[in-house]
This record gives sequence, C-alpha cells and structure tokens, in this order.
Amino acid sequence: MSAAGRTGAGDPGGRGPTARSAALTALQGVLAEDESLSLALPRAVAGLADPRDRALAEELAYGVLRWLPRLEAVLGQVLERPLKPLEPLVRTALLLGAHQLLHTRIPPYAAVAETVALLDASGRGWARGLANAVLRRIDRERAALLARAEATDEGRWAHPAWLVDAVRRAWPEDWERVLTANNTHPPLTLRVNALRTTRETYRDRLAAAGLAAQPAPHAPRGLVVDPPVGVERLPGFAEGLCSVQDAAAQLAAPLLAPAPGDRVLDACAAPGGKTAHLLELEPRIAELVAVERDPQRARRLDATLARLGLHATTLVADAAEPGTWWDGRPFQRILLDAPCSATGVIRRHPDIKTRRSTAQIAALASGQHRLLQGLWPLLAPGGVLLYATCSVFPEENEEPLTRFLAVHAEAQLVPLDAPWGRARTAGRQILPGDDGMDGFFYALVRRRG
Repeated sequence: MSAAGRTGAGDPGGRGPTARSAALTALQGVLAEDESLSLALPRAVAGLADPRDRALAEELAYGVLRWLPRLEAVLGQVLERPLKPLEPLVRTALLLGAHQLLHTRIPPYAAVAETVALLDASGRGWARGLANAVLRRIDRERAALLARAEATDEGRWAHPAWLVDAVRRAWPEDWERVLTANNTHPPLTLRVNALRTTRETYRDRLAAAGLAAQPAPHAPRGLVVDPPVGVERLPGFAEGLCSVQDAAAQLAAPLLAPAPGDRVLDACAAPGGKTAHLLELEPRIAELVAVERDPQRARRLDATLARLGLHATTLVADAAEPGTWWDGRPFQRILLDAPCSATGVIRRHPDIKTRRSTAQIAALASGQHRLLQGLWPLLAPGGVLLYATCSVFPEENEEPLTRFLAVHAEAQLVPLDAPWGRARTAGRQILPGDDGMDGFFYALVRRRG
C-alpha cells in the first residue's frame, strides 16, 4: 500500500490505531490499491489490542463494501463535484462516515466527528470542512437522499449495474432474492472434525462456553453458531476440533466420496477446507495430492492441515499444466474447485462487487475449461471428477461442463439426486441464501472404464 494509504492508521491524540482508522486503512487497500479485503483487513487490524475494536473495524470495512454502490449514490447527490475524482483517502473517509450515518446505530455526532478526526490524523485537515458539511447534510436529509439513491438499480440493490443485469439474466425468477441475500450477514458455520469428536459432543462444548449452535442443513458434521463469534472463542479451534466452513462447501467431500486406498487430487486446493474435509471423511486414502498455484495461498493450505493434524502431498504448481508436476500415476478421485467469480459468496466477500467485471467472467470461464481439459487425463478409468465453483453464473458452471462433455465421449455425467439446490442441464446449483447456505455449483463426472 502507498504511503498515502497508510497515513490513515492513527488518531489525533497519537494513541495509535483506532477501529475507524483501521477500517479506513483496509478500505484504502481495497478501493485504492485493488487488494482483496481478506488480505487488507487482517493487516489493518493487527495493531488493535482490544477485540471490540477489531470487531468494529471489521464491521465498518465490510459494511462500506457491502453497501458501496448505495453510499456512492447518496454522496453523489451532496457533493459539488463527482465523488471519484476526489483524493482517494478523502473519498474513502466520506464513504466510511456515510455508512455509519445510514447503516449503523453509531450516533450521528460521533460518525461526523470521528471522520473529521481521521482526516486530521492523516494530514488531510484541508478536507475537514467538506466532511462536516457533506455528512451533516446526509444526516439531515437521509430519507430523501436514500429514496433518490434507491430509484436506481445500483442504489436499490447495492450492486454495480452490470452485476444486477447479469444476475437478472441468469436467474429471472430468483434475481431479487439473490441480490438481497448477497447483502446479508453470513452465518458462522463450523465443520466438526470427526477424527477428534462428534457433532453432538462439540455442540455441548459450545454450550458450555456460552455459545448456541444448531445443526447445519445438509451437512452431517456442520453446526451454525448464532450469534457469530471470532474463532478465538471456539473451544478447541486451535487444537483442530473444528473448522469454519459453510454448509454448501461441506457438500464437496461427501459428493466425491473417496474410498480406502484411493489416490485423490485436490486441484486449486487453498485455503484447504475441502482438502481437510476429504482427509477427515476418509482417513484411509492412500494419498491426497493438493495443488495450489499461488505460493501465499499454499502457505495457508499448509497451515490448515497443520492445525488439524492432517497430512497431504502439497505442491505449488499450475494444476492445468500437469506435465510440470504429475508423476504419471492416475487418480481415482479428482476435486476441481475451479477459480471463479465467487459471486455465490458475496455476502462473505463484499469486495467482489468492486473487483469483478464482465470481462473477468469470460476470462475465468476460459480458465475453467483449461483446467477441465488439463486434469481429465489424470483420472483413472472408472474414477470420478467433481467440478465445483462458488459462482452463480451458468457461463462458469454448466456451460463449460456441457462443452467438455460434448467432446469427451468417455465422460459420463453422474446425476445428483439431492435435497439441496436445483437441477441444471449439468449438475446442481445452490443460490445464495438457499437453506442459509452460500451459492455453489456441483457436477460429478465419471470416466467410463
């Protein structure tokens, strides 16, 4: 991040970072530096000692990105010049202040005063008058400003116009529900490590720690903790008793159903949730090879396995280029959790709204086809490949799979008769919010023997 972005990390009294300055720093990373929130936020909150400050910083950063198109529509009405040409940190500070006024219970005087303090602390004192005037007007006229903002698709649904249109085309009967679900707070869903404990026993441990949990839908090892808490509150988390994983993601391992003695490939494996689930589900797997192209994400994969006390053969490589890493021995099971637009998990990663475009969707679909083509020769006759994404778009889901099946006579689609999701021309689609789950797509393909 640039020096200009980092200057938001203090307060006027010199007491070090505050919740709001940490949120500002994280938002600068996303909006000005094009970082992902999952990278920018942990670094920004690292200097906050109080868990309550970290929680507030996270809530504010997520909130601004969740409602960003609506916030921009409101600010556009009260600024004399367009929002985007403003100095980046000033623009981000105004978005942060507007979010506190419109979408939180923070007292208006505090939202305004703290935004001005952020600008002073970052050397933008020249903008304090602008912030005062703009935010006070938003507070006075919020109902009228919101009404005008919500007259547009961007303001009403808090999604970029291209994304609203794309979801509407893909799901003409469900698009409003999908967009609404994207703006909700996601549940905290756990996968209990069956090698260490049972779901019922771990639920009792949660109750003893003052945490209420209910069984997750369609996930035999899943628990939903309500209200959500940080992982530091989860008993035995550091020792590997559980992992954080949405119920939809927990469907992958049982669908692939590895058997004792199988050689299993998890392509595009980081951060390791599905890798670990496969090993927990069938500890008698002969070998699990986990491939991840990004070295930084591969370290997260290794950390996940280490925490859970599991072992896999991890490789930093491009899964679509097996000539650079494959030893020639076939796999009986392949999980292809393909890189995608992640439009099914926007509620967990609201920065996706700002970091995706129609051009990226087409490029991702091309990459998914490349992975299918590259990995198929590695599958043993009679073996199965599970194709998965967390996208809601047919261009990334059934369409590349249908094209693949059309040119591979030895590939046989396995019907998925399941109580979740909806049947597509190939595979099944879960939409965001279905049974409280994230959006996911699954399709199972068998190689004829």
